[in-house]
Amino acid sequence: MNSPSVKIIVGGLLLSAILLLPIKNGAAQDAATLEQLQQAKSAGASQRVDVSQYMQSSGNSTGRNGTSNQVNEYGPQPAGEEGLPPPFGANLFNGGFAAQRSDGLNSSYLVSPGDKISVQMWGTVNNAQVVTVDNQGNIFIPDVGPIQVKDIPANRINSVVTQKIKSIYTNNVSVYINLLTATPVSVYVAGPVARPGQYAGLASDSLLFFLKQAGGIDPHRGSYRDISIVRNGESLLEYDLYDFLKEGKMTTFSFQDGDVILVAEQGAMVTVEGSARYPFRFELESKNSSGKDLMYYSRPLTKTSHVAVTGNRAQGPISVYIPIDDFDNFVVSDGDVVLFNDDIRGNVISVQLSGSYKGPSFYTVDKDARLLDLLSYVEVDPSQANYGAIYIKRESVVEQQKALIDESLNRLERSIFTAPASSDGEARIRAQEAELVAQFVARARLIKPLGKVIVSENGIVANIRLEQGDEIIIPPHTDLIQVAGEVLLPQAIVYNPDATIGDYVAWAGGFSERAQDERIAIVHANGLTSFVSIDGGQWFGESSKNKLSPGDQVLVLPKIDTKLLQAVKDITQIVYQVAIAANVVTR
Repeated sequence: MNSPSVKIIVGGLLLSAILLLPIKNGAAQDAATLEQLQQAKSAGASQRVDVSQYMQSSGNSTGRNGTSNQVNEYGPQPAGEEGLPPPFGANLFNGGFAAQRSDGLNSSYLVSPGDKISVQMWGTVNNAQVVTVDNQGNIFIPDVGPIQVKDIPANRINSVVTQKIKSIYTNNVSVYINLLTATPVSVYVAGPVARPGQYAGLASDSLLFFLKQAGGIDPHRGSYRDISIVRNGESLLEYDLYDFLKEGKMTTFSFQDGDVILVAEQGAMVTVEGSARYPFRFELESKNSSGKDLMYYSRPLTKTSHVAVTGNRAQGPISVYIPIDDFDNFVVSDGDVVLFNDDIRGNVISVQLSGSYKGPSFYTVDKDARLLDLLSYVEVDPSQANYGAIYIKRESVVEQQKALIDESLNRLERSIFTAPASSDGEARIRAQEAELVAQFVARARLIKPLGKVIVSENGIVANIRLEQGDEIIIPPHTDLIQVAGEVLLPQAIVYNPDATIGDYVAWAGGFSERAQDERIAIVHANGLTSFVSIDGGQWFGESSKNKLSPGDQVLVLPKIDTKLLQAVKDITQIVYQVAIAANVVTR
């Protein structure tokens, strides 16, 4: 629905303005609100209210240098603020301040001049009438006189008026009082807001309601800490929305026609980053404030140990790095960037145990602790734990293995997607290859390496230095050999000391059509991976390393089709890398 156009006399000039009306429930309420605002316009025609200076256009704005500034509902964004966090409280106007009951009333509504009240009396005196609250805040009842009802909550109006009536009619008179209608008021919202102008609401509506109607405070120019209620040129009340955001304090106020909500220009701003619960931009109460005040609103995390401050002062740029205890008395100024940092290195690390062991699974040890230092405190059952096959899973190794695999995948993509074609037929073949490679790369990128660190061989465990987050694996004793990959029936088979690798593959149904039968991977219980040929030949290591033992895994890798794919070497290398890093077969 189009907003009605209303002509307003401002300082002797006839201006045309658009009257912004909040959505009401029902046509009757729209008509009543419009009528009331028309009356407010007529009554306030002599007031000098200049809101044109706050009107902002939408679209893109071009600066002096010809560059286009980013524009939103609040207008062009100031240069240099791109990428900065929002101001503290920027999400305040996402709340439901515009929600109202269908009758426009609520139990906390304060009675205002113009409201209509139903008065019912029966018994010795019978009287039924609807009275209007006059400009002095009174209602007049015959034989009783004026009763002051202004600023009385709607849920108390019955008891207040009844008590006054019964002070005159003391016996045999029953009274019922009901607030029928609430008179809307016309309030101006000015200053750095999205849509400055004139808005309708109830006298008891909150400051936030009218600011919400105006689109909220401009986060780049408007102040959340300096908002005034102006009546007839005099400031009646000032609001600091930080008090509401932090402590829930919001002073109630009864608005009247012609009141102005004036949002001041944004004050000094400080940007908070790093280890803080509220990493926003904060407006200072004064041009210079203490670090203690800033920490009250930004709430640094407990682990924060130091504070870095960069900014500008009269004598030039500054950059300081101080302990957080010294930041309480540090003076922060407009434009400062404050970084809360956790810069204390712990003297202990935590590690985890998995597999077969007794006792706790997490240990806190000195940061210089070594593997055997910890294992001396771990109780195991020798009949259950394969103590000589211990290995470690380490996050730093995971990152390194993932980086190596990603590098190989990137190289593979470059070689495939940039391969030249000499004819249309070859180009179609290259396109098919690229599609297959893209599918392979997408699957390979989803695989997370295990980050295995091999620390044991032939029952001897290396005494390496532990790292934060290490997971120490103590494998359990088992009598099984796992056969997986490109076989027809992947399964676990009971260990047979007389069986060869070919026997285990045969017991798993034999090779599949896509199997690489020239090289087979063996993942040993201690995490080590080696490769052997089916006839016993070796590519890596000595024969003792490739001999199967209980708990080992036979992993048959896929064969890359050399007829279709050009980059067979690169793909084969990646398949082997994934097999070693993650104990899985990539197809």
